[in-house]
Amino acid sequence: MKTPGLIDLHLHLDGSLSVKSVKELAALQNIEIPENEEELLKLLRVNEDCKDLTEYLEKFAFPGKLLQTKEAIALSVYNLMEELKEQGLIHAEIRFAPQLHTHKGLTQREVILAALEGLGRSDFSAQLILCCMRGNDNHEENIETVKAAKEFIGKGVCAVDIAGAEALFPTENFGDLFELAKELDIPYTIHAGEAAGPESVYKALEYGTKRLGHGVRSLEDPALIEKIVKEGITLELCPTSNLHTCMFPCIEEYPIRKLMAAGVKVTVNTDNMTVSGVTLESEFRKLIAAFGLTDEEIKDIARNSANACFASEETKKILLEKIEKAE
Repeated sequence: MKTPGLIDLHLHLDGSLSVKSVKELAALQNIEIPENEEELLKLLRVNEDCKDLTEYLEKFAFPGKLLQTKEAIALSVYNLMEELKEQGLIHAEIRFAPQLHTHKGLTQREVILAALEGLGRSDFSAQLILCCMRGNDNHEENIETVKAAKEFIGKGVCAVDIAGAEALFPTENFGDLFELAKELDIPYTIHAGEAAGPESVYKALEYGTKRLGHGVRSLEDPALIEKIVKEGITLELCPTSNLHTCMFPCIEEYPIRKLMAAGVKVTVNTDNMTVSGVTLESEFRKLIAAFGLTDEEIKDIARNSANACFASEETKKILLEKIEKAE
């Protein structure tokens, strides 16, 4: 039985290529991949003894090689949307970094157009979030991503974000990106409070974000939790991913109950379906088993997702109606 009315707000394209999709993308481009599915999964999925976020991020190198042509990018987006529809989701925001798909000569704009083409092939309800990347030498590329987002806002692109190694490249280094997004009236979410602690979240809130990618380390600072509740900030929780990056030793230690009890608006998401070997359904089943989430609590989480998504009020209303009707 599927958990109804589910929405994934934190879903990376390159970390969510299914084995079926990888095989299609490899065949399309004459790229050699292991014939043995177990060997192929070793390239795509972390081991359960993954040490930290840096090791986790290593699993993005191989799928990145498959996503360097227009045809591959369009196909990957379409395949993912069809898989989400098959899983019973009602909406998703798919995020990716255009600058990571330019290694064979595509411009960021061409990458975005290819992703939008894939988006348009499916009738599943979804939009794209364009990620800037944490780093020392890609400032111009990040600025280009934000400016490109402006052109496509409302045309399939819904927001920008910043992703990557948070502990190595602090959130405080990227304030100008979000100032620009604000000037251009582009919504944004920010990865913060994952590999780095409360200081990263404080900076993200200072930049004006209303959503936090992960944000779980906010619990280390009670005053920060109060601020998050007061400002109505939504957290994009990704439980299994956080276990794989060793933020918590086991699902029973995951702080979803603490956050809910404090009044924080939480959502549940997959982050990377293939890298972590999960679906949104399996994430909820894991949380239900560990914390006894009730049907009404699951609906509340789904409502949080619908209200926080970067969509029109009309779309939000439709999603909320679907959630209420779900059984």
